Amino acid sequence: MLVKMDVNKNMSKKSNTYNDETVEKNSTPSAPPLHCYTATLEWMSTRVSAIQAGTEPECLWFLEHPPLYTLGTSGKALDILPSATLPTFQTGRGGQVTYHGPGQRIVYAMIDLRKREQDLRLYVATLEEWIIQALAHFEIKGERRPGRVGIWVEKKRKDHKIAALGVRVQKWVTSHGFALNVSPDLTAYQHIVPCGLSQYGVTSLADLGVTVTMEEVDEVLIKTCPFNT
Repeated sequence: MLVKMDVNKNMSKKSNTYNDETVEKNSTPSAPPLHCYTATLEWMSTRVSAIQAGTEPECLWFLEHPPLYTLGTSGKALDILPSATLPTFQTGRGGQVTYHGPGQRIVYAMIDLRKREQDLRLYVATLEEWIIQALAHFEIKGERRPGRVGIWVEKKRKDHKIAALGVRVQKWVTSHGFALNVSPDLTAYQHIVPCGLSQYGVTSLADLGVTVTMEEVDEVLIKTCPFNT
């Protein structure tokens, strides 16, 4: 499922249908195809410019990407191992290398911090808390770790990342966001050094024994969203 929602409108989901005023499915002309990562970036850039100009509202975009790797502004090409065969995209978000693919809920947040706190650290902390609260609904304890961006869970007495964050801010309007592992192919992480950290694992809701649909995850993310008031 792919949805786009204007912030501060009706963000609730009832009877398995979204309010038509606030949501567009990927079959509409205004939404790029799911398989086209570059078109996704172009759409997000256009929306950010419109928010800066005051002609469009803030927006949250929930989607899934096809299998691929992305390199953030701090990314190192050496962190993509020789065994990697998936396409790689250089992107303007912060952070290093990560994997995107089916079974992963991507949330791109285009938020106008001029109307909120102009504090990037607070914004990142808000995204982190959003993920933590969402995971709590599935009885998973997500935690922050000093010096390590993302949300972590303990599995077999070792830290595993369950959600990656990478944001960009232009004239106090944000883009990019976070990726929450619901049920992706975790073997794809074996061909990179995720976020430049080789000593930790990667996990997902499914890997932790939580069987849940993407629609159920979306319900919880909408319910716990910090930007809908």
